[in-house]
Order: sequence, then structure tokens, then C-alpha cells
Amino acid sequence: MAAIKSSIAFPPIDLSGPFQRASGEVHVIVGPMFAGKTTALLRRVNAEGLKGRNVAMVKSSKDTRYAVDHVVTHDGSKFPCWALPNLASLRQKLGDDAYRKVDVIGIDEAQFFDDLYEFCCKAADHDGKTVIIAGLDGDYLRKSFGSVLDIIPLADTVTKLTARCELCGKKAFFTLRKIVETQIHLIGGADIYMPVCRQHYVNGQLVKEATKNVLESRKHFEVPAAMH
Repeated sequence: MAAIKSSIAFPPIDLSGPFQRASGEVHVIVGPMFAGKTTALLRRVNAEGLKGRNVAMVKSSKDTRYAVDHVVTHDGSKFPCWALPNLASLRQKLGDDAYRKVDVIGIDEAQFFDDLYEFCCKAADHDGKTVIIAGLDGDYLRKSFGSVLDIIPLADTVTKLTARCELCGKKAFFTLRKIVETQIHLIGGADIYMPVCRQHYVNGQLVKEATKNVLESRKHFEVPAAMH
């Protein structure tokens, strides 16, 4: 039996009609620690400000390493910001009128925001904002960190920065945790982390594993004080 072809013709979609929204943008800056992500973010945000655009900067309230109310680079550059537990609270903090006047939203340490994807969708697609985020693409185990990689399909541009390996000077793509600690959200600086190349990341993980085994074996054979 011959297939019956549909004769229904759908009209072309009019993209210039009354439902058209203002277009926003999403730009993503990723890389390991000490790659200059925050510096690149501030450079982009300052450039937008020089064009006369209104900027709001946000960082996670979890990050209190250098300042509470500023985004600070490792070399000391600063930019005033809102330190928030989540991105959804930005509009409430600013107020509706002030939020509507914002053209550009910068987000530092984006991996700490659980609502990153939802916020970027709404801010860019519905509110017409330019959103520039900077964050770690991977944690110390080289696994996806937070929702940063989920933003890639939304992004207009993606920039992956590299650092310099602290041990050999080659390009560093990874972040090595120096201490034997398995907590994922362990905020710190050069005292806890260092950028490394692939070879020294693998070697570092082997050394840490060996150290962990030694520490665990010591605990196993320790004699309780009451038995001395």
C-alpha cells in the first residue's frame, strides 16, 4: 500500500514579529588555577565599561580568600562585586530597575554556582544581557567542576587558558592539589594548589597516593595511648 503524503504546508516562522527578544551573549573563560582567568574576565568587563555599558560583577560568597566585596586576581587587581550564594539572588539584590539597566554581568569562580546554567539561559536569552563567566573546567581530579562545562552549548565564545607548570615551566592544563585531602570544594591558593603539565600531574597523583597509603598504614599500626 502506497504511503499517503501529507499535504499540510506550514507557514514560515516570522522571526521579526512581536515576539522577538533583545539578543544577549554568553562568553566562557576556563582553565586551571593560576591561568589568568579572573584577569581575562576583568579585562573583558573593563572593556565593556569603557564602551559605556553598565556592568555588574558577581562572585560566590564561598570565596573569601582576598576580599569579601571585590573580585581579586592573584596579582592584586580588584573590581567591586556582589558576593552571592546563588545567581538567582542578583536581581533581588540590585532591584528590578537597576537590573534592567545592567548590560553586562561578569561571574567569577563560576563553578561554585549551582544555578549557573539556568541563570545564563535567562539572562542572555530572555533579558538580553551579555554574560561573561570565568571558572575552572575541571577539579583536582580532572573531572567536570560544577556546571561550567554545561554552559559550553550556550556560549558565543569559549576561551581555554593555560598556566605554566610550576615544576618544569611547560604549559599547564591541570590543577594539582598539594595536600592529601579529598574534599572537592576546598578553596585555597598557592598553599594548596599548583598548575602542572600532564606529566607532573600524573607523577603528583602517584606521590599523593603513596603518601596516603603510608599515612593510613601508620594509623593502622598506631598503639592507643592507654596501652602504653
